[in-house]
Amino acid sequence: MMDENMFGNTMWAGHWLWMLVIAIVVVIPVWRICQRAGYPGWLGFLMLVPMVNLALLYFIAFANWPADKTGARNG
Repeated sequence: MMDENMFGNTMWAGHWLWMLVIAIVVVIPVWRICQRAGYPGWLGFLMLVPMVNLALLYFIAFANWPADKTGARNG
């Protein structure tokens, strides 16, 4: 009799590897955007938290950036 979950562990390891790749692809650019805007880079990790990631995007888009010395808005 064959075990139903013969590939279960391999798929699970592949899932976590894929999630790590996606996290790296998302966190690194957001980290750099936060730094360039004048905020701490570690805020990029908030992109991994559902709903908080949307709040972070809106915050970065509409807040006055500390790195903007002139205080002028871009939009």
